[in-house]
Amino acid sequence: MTGGPAEVRCLLMRGGTSKGAYFLADDLPRAPAARDELLLRIMGSPDPRQIDGLGGAHPLTSKVAVISVPEDPDIDVDYLFLQVAVDTAEVSGRQNCGNLLAGVGPFAVERGLVTAREGQTSVRIRMVNTGDLATASFPTSGGRVDYTGAARISGVPGTAAPVVIEFAQGGGPLLPTGRAREVIAGTPVTCVDNGMPTVLIPAHALDITGYETPGELEGNSALRERLERIRLEAGPLMGLGDVHDTTVPKLSLLAPPVKDGAVTTRTFIPHRCHTSIGVLGAAGVAAGLRVPGSVAEDIAHLPPDGDRLRIEHPTGFIDIEAGVGTGADGSPAVRRTAVVRTARKIFDGTVFPRPERTAPSSPEPSRQGAADDSPSR
Repeated sequence: MTGGPAEVRCLLMRGGTSKGAYFLADDLPRAPAARDELLLRIMGSPDPRQIDGLGGAHPLTSKVAVISVPEDPDIDVDYLFLQVAVDTAEVSGRQNCGNLLAGVGPFAVERGLVTAREGQTSVRIRMVNTGDLATASFPTSGGRVDYTGAARISGVPGTAAPVVIEFAQGGGPLLPTGRAREVIAGTPVTCVDNGMPTVLIPAHALDITGYETPGELEGNSALRERLERIRLEAGPLMGLGDVHDTTVPKLSLLAPPVKDGAVTTRTFIPHRCHTSIGVLGAAGVAAGLRVPGSVAEDIAHLPPDGDRLRIEHPTGFIDIEAGVGTGADGSPAVRRTAVVRTARKIFDGTVFPRPERTAPSSPEPSRQGAADDSPSR
């Protein structure tokens, strides 16, 4: 028995193309084990349908953001992302989530951690999982968040107010292996880390087009096995150690653009194929496209000027600004990364966790990956 609370204050919010439960850290148990056990009961895991909790039966809708007041006066809020597995009793903090990040600033205003300014409010955020920093700016009026607007992002119906997220330059290398190109499991790849560890793979090197649907790719057992071999070998090379039990690195398959983008992507997170692409995943792809000698060199169509790139994915595209220059050691280094997302408050109230004494039945076997964004440096 953990003695967790019978009810917890919670705000459910869509952030980007994900959905998650947002909590104040003070409303959850301090001990990580007790906190995670409570979150499993809140989200309804383990159960492939998450029928007895808030989860939506998919990694993109089984996410949690824990927000707290930092000790650093130069930071407004600390944001801890937790990926709650769907059909296993696991909670992972080894990753960031750039989509839920879009809701952190609005949540901070909703809970009174940050005072809204008239017109626009900017919130300085530390991503606890990795220590990376970001600033989110969004419309506010009359002391409240304005969620309405004309910004549209692929994968989300309708429009909403824009949330502009600018990422501070990380301290780690953009190329964690030190090279622009590797051969892993007999496949040419480029390993990058611009907010999350990502392996870029030419789709044609896997004997596919890169234009298949996520369902078609997930149904290709030979492809999934090959991708997992690449991921397991890439982990140690990228400084991540043994990644058998983790959700990183993510894998992005690259093909020439279909429309007016720079590249078409299919991203595995790590075993499910993303229906779009995560924010930090897109940041990694965008930076990788600009690295001389990367596997994207003969695939991507880069604009002649400017930092903005359009990354195509199965349900549309994401526009992201990624500037890459040369670091002090002569290696490629990121100058700037920024993206426009949207967020919307769905409900704010009290969630009642599944009782501790109720043991969930054994879940039916199913393949569930983890977050669309993951750890960085």
